[in-house]
Amino acid sequence: MLSSQGSPAGPGARGAARATTTNPQPPAKTSHPLRVAIIGGGPGGLYTAALLKRLAPHRRITVYERGAPDDTFGFGVVLSDETLGGIEHADPFVYEALKTHFVRWDDIDIVHRGTRHTSGGHRFAALGRRRLLEILHERCRDLGVDLRFRTEAPPPESLARTHDLVVAADGVHSATREAYRDAFRPRLTPHRCRYIWLAADFAFDAFRFEIAETEHGVMQLHGYPYAPDASTVIVEMREEVWRAAGFDELDETESTARCAKIFADALGGRPLRSNKSAWTTFRTVVNERWSHGNVVLLGDAAHTAHFSIGSGTKLAVEDALALAACLEEQPTLQAALGAYEEERRPVVASTQRAARASLEWFEDLARYLGQPPRQFAFNLLTRSRRVTHENLRLRDADFTGAVEREFGCPPGTPPMFTPFRLRGLTLRNRVVVSPMDMYSATDGVPGDFHLVHLGARALGGAALVMTEMVCVSAEGRITPGCAGLYTGRQGEAWRRITDFVHDSAPGTAIGVQLGHSGRKGSTRLMWEGMDEPLPDGNWPLVAPSALPYRPGGQVPRELSRAQLTDVREQFRSAAVRAAGAGFDLLELHCAHGYLLSGFLSPLTNRRTDAYGGSPERRLRFPLEVFDAVREVWPGERPMTVRISATDWAEGGTSAEEAVEIARAFAAHGADAIDVSTGQVVAGERPEFGRSYQTPYADRIRHEAGVPVIAVGAISSWDDVNSLILAGRTDLCALARPHLYDPHWTLHAAAEQGYDGPGARWPAPYRAGSRPPRTGRTDAPKPRLTLHGPRQDV
Repeated sequence: MLSSQGSPAGPGARGAARATTTNPQPPAKTSHPLRVAIIGGGPGGLYTAALLKRLAPHRRITVYERGAPDDTFGFGVVLSDETLGGIEHADPFVYEALKTHFVRWDDIDIVHRGTRHTSGGHRFAALGRRRLLEILHERCRDLGVDLRFRTEAPPPESLARTHDLVVAADGVHSATREAYRDAFRPRLTPHRCRYIWLAADFAFDAFRFEIAETEHGVMQLHGYPYAPDASTVIVEMREEVWRAAGFDELDETESTARCAKIFADALGGRPLRSNKSAWTTFRTVVNERWSHGNVVLLGDAAHTAHFSIGSGTKLAVEDALALAACLEEQPTLQAALGAYEEERRPVVASTQRAARASLEWFEDLARYLGQPPRQFAFNLLTRSRRVTHENLRLRDADFTGAVEREFGCPPGTPPMFTPFRLRGLTLRNRVVVSPMDMYSATDGVPGDFHLVHLGARALGGAALVMTEMVCVSAEGRITPGCAGLYTGRQGEAWRRITDFVHDSAPGTAIGVQLGHSGRKGSTRLMWEGMDEPLPDGNWPLVAPSALPYRPGGQVPRELSRAQLTDVREQFRSAAVRAAGAGFDLLELHCAHGYLLSGFLSPLTNRRTDAYGGSPERRLRFPLEVFDAVREVWPGERPMTVRISATDWAEGGTSAEEAVEIARAFAAHGADAIDVSTGQVVAGERPEFGRSYQTPYADRIRHEAGVPVIAVGAISSWDDVNSLILAGRTDLCALARPHLYDPHWTLHAAAEQGYDGPGARWPAPYRAGSRPPRTGRTDAPKPRLTLHGPRQDV
C-alpha cells in the first residue's frame, strides 16, 4: 500500500534536480556499466543500487537523495509473496532482514452500515517504510554503494556525460522525466478523490475497509498493520465531499483529528498521527518510452498504480530486479534497456488497468451503497478484476458461499447459471452469444452457413443466441454479404433457423439485432479489407450528417425529413418480419457508428434541425424508431438496445450522456441496455483490456436502474460469475470465445461441476458432457533419494 505521492515535499521530489538538458550520452557498447548514478533514494533506487553492486562489486554506484536518511513520508509497505520470492532469489540477505520485521495476516474486514464482513485467505505481509529503508541503507553500505543524503542530484545531462548509466528513480514528480519530456512523452492523469496518509498506534487485526456516510458525502478508510503496534490509515473521499466537509480549510493537525473523529469506531476512539501528511490527488503516470540514451526511468518516475491495490513499492522493486537482470543478460546497454522495458511494460500495463478499475470503484463508491451487505463486500473485493469469484472461493469458500446464497444461487449453482427474466422471456442462464457479423449472406438471405453457425451455438448452452446485425434495407447493408429482413424470402430463411433452435435446442432463445449501416456501408467483406470501399458496385450512403467515416471515403447524404420517415418505416417492416420469423427478442442497434448511433454522437451528428444539437434532440430519431418497432413487436417479447457508451474520442459521447441515453430508452420500454463502446469514429483511442467495457454497463445499471448486458473482452466463466455476483451486470455477451468454442457455456458448466437446469446438454451430446481422458503425461515420481557425495562411475 506504499505510495510515493503522499506529500508535495515527499518522495516525488526525491533527489530531483530542476534542469533543462540536451541529450544524454549514447549507450555504452557493453551492458555492464561501471559508473552508475541513481537519482532518488527510495526503495526502488536503493534496491537497484544493491543489486547492481552485488552483481559487479567493482562498479562505482552513487545514490543521490535530497532527504535525510530517516526522512520518510509514508508509514507501512505491503509486499506480495511474488515480489518477496524475487527478492529472496536475488538477494537472500535483504530477504532475511525483511522477513524478521514482517507483520503477516490473512483477513480483510469490510465495514458498511454497521455490518462487518470478513474474508480470509489473502496472505499479506507488511513492514514499516522506515525499517525497509534502513535495511536497504545497511545493505548498500555493506556492498560499498556511495549513499549521498541531503544532496541534490546534479542535472541529469551532467550525470549522463560522466556515467555509463543514470537510473531516474525520483518519483511521480520526476524532474528527470520532465527534463527529457520530449523523449519520454509522459501522460499524467489526475483523478477525482483526495486522500491523506496517516497512522494509528495500534495494529489492526485485518486489512480494514470502513465506509462512513456523512452529511457531506461518502468517505472511506483503508487501514492495515505494518508493525505489532502500528497501522497505516488512509482516508479518501471525492473532491466535492472533501470541500463540503471543510477539509480544504484545515491544517495537518486539524485534518488528522477530524479523520480520527469520523472513523472513531474503526479506531476504537484512539487518535491518529501524521508525518508531514497532506491531502493530495492521485495521478496516473504513463510514459511512451522508459529510456533515452543512457538514462532510464524506474518506479513511480516511469509509472504509478493506485495505492488501493498496493503496488507502488512492489512495482519499483520488480523494476529493479528486471533492470539488473537485463543488464547482465544483454550484450549492449541499448539492448538491455530495451529488454527491460519490453519485459516490464506488459506487467505494468496490466497492473495499471487493475489499479484504474480499483480507484474508479472507490471514486464511485456511493453508487454501490444500496447493495446487500455481502454483495457490497464481494464487489469491493473483486473491484480490480484481479480477485475473481473462483479465486475468492478458493481463498474463503464460506464467505463466497454466503454471498451466493444471499444472491439467490441454489446449492451447487454458479451465479452464471441462475435464470433471468426479461418481460415474458425467462433466460435459463446469464450467457449471451454476442452479435457477430458473418458477411456470408447472398442478397441478404441467410443460408446454410447461418443455420450451422447459429444452430451450433444454440446447442452450446448459452441462454440467448443473437444474430449478426440484420439490415433493414439493401442500402442499409455494411457489405454485400450482410443479412437482411427487408424481403419475404429473407423472413422465410430466418424462420428456418429459429425453428431449428426451438426444436433442437429447447430452452435456448434466439434474438435478432436490427440495424442500418449509415455512413459505414458499401464496404468490402471484413477479410477482404475492413471498412475499405468496394472496388465497384457501390451504393449511395445516408447518415445524420454528410461526414465520411474515413478520410477519403464515400460522403453520405444528410437524411431529409422525408427520408427519416422512410428509414423509420423500414425498421418497422423489418420488425414485423422478425416477429413472423419467430425471434424471441429484438435488439435495436444504436452503437458502433451505424445509422442510429450516428444520431446519438455529437461527433457524427452536426444537424441544425430538430434532430441535432442537444443530447435530447440527438436522441429524437432513435427514439422514434424504437417506438415504431415496439409498437409492432409482440408485447410479451422483450426489446433491448445496444449503445456505444463512449466514443473513445475527445468531444464524443460521455459516460454521463450514456446514462441519459439508457434512461430515455428504458422510459420508452427497453427491457435492457446492451452496453458496448466505440467504433463510432475512425480516430478512436480505446483503452483495451480484460472486461474493459464493463464499467460502463455497471454505471448504467446502477444510475439508470435498467438491466444491462455487458460485453467486451469477457473471456472466462470466472469473469462471468464475478461480474454477475458483484452486481455489475445482469447478462454477459461473449463473441470470440463462442467462435473458438461453440459449446463454451456447456464446457463452463462441466469445468465447474455443474449439471442443472441452467445448462442442459442436448440428448445426443450427453455422452460428451465430461472431458475426454488423455494419455498419462506425468512422469513416475522418484522412489528413493540418495544423500551423500556423488560417486562417479
